[in-house]
Amino acid sequence: MPASFFPASAEYLRILPEILLTLFGVAIMFFEAVLSEARKRIFAPLAAAGLGAALVGSIVAYGSPGAAFHGMIIVDGFATFFRVLVVAAGLLAVFASAEYLWRENHPGGEFYALILFSVAGQSIMASANELIVIFIGLEISSIASYILAGYLRDDPRNNEAALKYFLLGSFATAFLLYGVAWIYGLTGSTNLEAIRLALSAGGAPPLLLTGAAAALMFVGFGFKISAAPFQIWAPDVYQGAPAPVSGFLSVGPKAAAFAILIRTFETAFGPIAHDWQPLMWVCALATMIVGNFAAIQQSNIKRMLAYSSIAHAGYVLIAVTAASQTGAAAAMFYLAAYAFTNFGAFAVVTHVARKGERYVKIDDFAGLARRQPGMAAMLAIFLLSLIGVPLTGGFFGKFYIFKAALDSNLVWLTVLGLLNSAVAAYYYLRVLVVMYMKDPDGAAESLPSAGPALKLAVYGSAIVTLLLGILPGFVLDFANRAALR
Repeated sequence: MPASFFPASAEYLRILPEILLTLFGVAIMFFEAVLSEARKRIFAPLAAAGLGAALVGSIVAYGSPGAAFHGMIIVDGFATFFRVLVVAAGLLAVFASAEYLWRENHPGGEFYALILFSVAGQSIMASANELIVIFIGLEISSIASYILAGYLRDDPRNNEAALKYFLLGSFATAFLLYGVAWIYGLTGSTNLEAIRLALSAGGAPPLLLTGAAAALMFVGFGFKISAAPFQIWAPDVYQGAPAPVSGFLSVGPKAAAFAILIRTFETAFGPIAHDWQPLMWVCALATMIVGNFAAIQQSNIKRMLAYSSIAHAGYVLIAVTAASQTGAAAAMFYLAAYAFTNFGAFAVVTHVARKGERYVKIDDFAGLARRQPGMAAMLAIFLLSLIGVPLTGGFFGKFYIFKAALDSNLVWLTVLGLLNSAVAAYYYLRVLVVMYMKDPDGAAESLPSAGPALKLAVYGSAIVTLLLGILPGFVLDFANRAALR
């Protein structure tokens, strides 16, 4: 065998986060089999340690940028940004789940192993430079996510959520794989840079066939980011899944899916950007309208946040439609702000819902400001950030997205996006009114204090949300440097 087939040590260093996540996940599954019930509290700290090690590993890998494994993996600023983001989402999920699982009498270590495996898949997606590797990372993340959605096996809501997620997700993945096969047949490669060269060369494949391949792949990506018309799964899955899992699904897999969407369409399909921009324009608008107007009608807060998540995917698609370095950077910053904001909101819902998630109606949050003013204040920060109020990360996120759209002359899409933001303010402010201006009923009045792990998830998310709104420069500068060129 030629020596070139043996990876160099630097190549292993460039996949250090995935190696660490996998090792910790396997270790947790081993300890699950040998530890007694009383010692299972070790799983959450062990998972947090694994994610912390992966976070350090991502930074270490960034110190040795470049391609690995014959160009299938590439470590650059873009990959590192999303690696750090998905690992942070995994950490928040672990903190929010530690007490939740004991409360629901399901303190198994496999839950944390699945979180680690899902994050490992997302990390592969973020650094993939090859369509087959993208597919592998997507499947690793997806299979773990399907199981997480139905983790509480004796809860019919979990079973329904997992089944819908699995069936629809498998169907969408088939479209993605068919698109990959099609583009390979047209260009003779699945490497993103090689596809770009083939499409920009003189003898490029017919635009109709190339566009069909891109559309098939977008179906798979669109499902993962819950973009219209592929969003039908999100409300049912987010409502039925355990609350911490809903929060995790709304940020981690979505961020990784946007990473591969941006890298694929702005690298491989960059030469035909003028042809896919109109389709992306329509998809962005439809996603915002469906998400915002459906959210207005919801009385269940998890379902409302699900439709809200759909609408926010539409805002990020505005930046993708811009098809520019500024747009890619704006999408990256927005996803960072959204991740901490949205997960923080789901973490508060996890606390207020209590055992069996009995209190997930918006009216169940009545009087929260009087019962637990700290939690009410944190949820208020998250909701204001989702609206896009100044001094929160959501404000600068939307500002940069609309600026990128205007720079690309997407004037009408910007105007319609701003109008959609105004519509969204209604259902977010409705929750604030309920929390601060309505009295709780007798059943919902007693609310125990949150544990330290959940508080860490909630207050940590709030601090990052405010920092991104007050001092956005560091993250935005890194995003600008890391954006694809």
